[in-house]
Amino acid sequence: MSVRIDKSWVVLSSMENAEHDRCVDLFRRPDGSFGFEEFRRDVEDAGAWAPVAYYSGAAYASKHDALAAAVKAVAWLDGVLK
Repeated sequence: MSVRIDKSWVVLSSMENAEHDRCVDLFRRPDGSFGFEEFRRDVEDAGAWAPVAYYSGAAYASKHDALAAAVKAVAWLDGVLK
């Protein structure tokens, strides 16, 4: 788990690309807000997931809003969801 995902946040879903080297986690914070973060997994990092951007700093009112923002921000995600 990345330091950008606080241990108090609940990951609701994790979506990976076909190559299994990128993922987006959607999460809920204790205050009821939602967010997302994109991660990558590279061989040189021993397969550990590393954050790609600082998306987790934004807060959304619903899981749907967080997912819509993730689809806009992460180029490959829309293809995975179709």
